Order: sequence, then C-alpha cells, then structure tokens
Amino acid sequence: MIAISGREDHGNRTANVPIRVSAVFPSAETISEAIPARPRSFLTDAQRSLSAPSASVMASNSAIDAMLKEMGVARKDAAGREQSLSRRIDVAVQANILTKGMSEWAHRIRLDANDQRHADEDTPAATPELAQQTLRLAKAIAELLFVLPAELPKATLTP
Repeated sequence: MIAISGREDHGNRTANVPIRVSAVFPSAETISEAIPARPRSFLTDAQRSLSAPSASVMASNSAIDAMLKEMGVARKDAAGREQSLSRRIDVAVQANILTKGMSEWAHRIRLDANDQRHADEDTPAATPELAQQTLRLAKAIAELLFVLPAELPKATLTP
C-alpha cells in the first residue's frame, strides 16, 4: 500500500496537484550488499515473489545453494562426482561453514522447496507464511555467513 496525497478540495471544485508519496507500506526491505551477487539475486527474487509462495520458497532454496558455492562447497566432490544439495549442506557442517543449527534451517528450506518443485498431490501448496518463514531463514544464514563477517572489521572493540 502506498500513502499518497494529490487532490485539494476547494469548495465545490477540486484542483489536481502533484502527487507526493509520503510512505510505502510495508517498507521495502533491501538485501545487504555484503552478500555476494548470486545469492543476493536469489534472495531478492524470493522477497519479490512472496505473493507467489512456491516461487519464493524455491528462490530461497537457490539462495542457499548459491551461498554454499560462494563458501567453497562445490557441486562436485574431490573425485568429480555430483553432490546433492543435501550432501553439500552436510559437507558445510563438516567444514565448519555452517553450524548444526544452520544446517537444520538449510535442510528445512531444501525440503520445502523439493515439495514445491515435485508438486506431489499429497503435498500442500506453499502458503504465504511458509514463503515468509523460508525467506527469513535464508536471510538469517546469509547474515551469519556474509553480513556479520563483513561488519566485524568495522566494529571497534573497547575494553
């Protein structure tokens, strides 16, 4: 919703005046520039597509995939074999890139996206609440992996 002003009432006639946007609701959230371009693009897609919950959930999942690649967890293992996202999430825990808790969030996002991608009859369609929650978890992982580390050097610690 956008709050605007643009008409003035002058008795029995109305005058048009330039429209001024005074506020936008809900406020537009931005994705931190500290997040690398590819995962930031997927997070932006997830945020912009919240009105299409299935698409938003799948974009959040793609953001997790892109984040792991940025952190050096490759799609192929040392022997050149393809690794599933599930396996790469587990590898990220072993490499101390993700904590156990973060991996649980990542797996939850992955499973929710799989439900939407496979469109099984017994799986319900994504809801706006699920899309919001999935995006929130993906953004939290991005915050921990990229945003906070980028801000730490800027912080001044005083004894």
